[in-house]
Amino acid sequence: MKIMAIDYGDARTGVAFSDIKGILASPYCVINESYIPKLVDKIVEIALEEKAQLIVIGLPRNMDGSYGYRCDECRKLGEELSKKIDIDIKYQDERLTTVMAHSVLSDNNVRGKKRKNIVDAVSAVMILQSYLDK
Repeated sequence: MKIMAIDYGDARTGVAFSDIKGILASPYCVINESYIPKLVDKIVEIALEEKAQLIVIGLPRNMDGSYGYRCDECRKLGEELSKKIDIDIKYQDERLTTVMAHSVLSDNNVRGKKRKNIVDAVSAVMILQSYLDK
């Protein structure tokens, strides 16, 4: 089953996909769009093009496990997607994935503008890999 993961951000949204066997997550792209209707259309286009069978959206819960404003925004994105595409949508706790992504990129000496352009896709990989591992 090919799974698409989304790390939703205000300005940039990271996208990752699993392999068909659902074992390994890989970065796909970063969508630079803040207007929700256009973002939803781009996500739908990518999901259909890549034949995604499930979409996993990262939920940025607070460190104490509670849900905040950002979680509500991520759920709204999921609701808008479900109006446009007939693919199941699930949510995955994404606490600290951006911090981990920055750490991985630092370990691989990825800095500056190049890091800014890919950190959200790497975060989406971390969200998806944690979903696959459970």
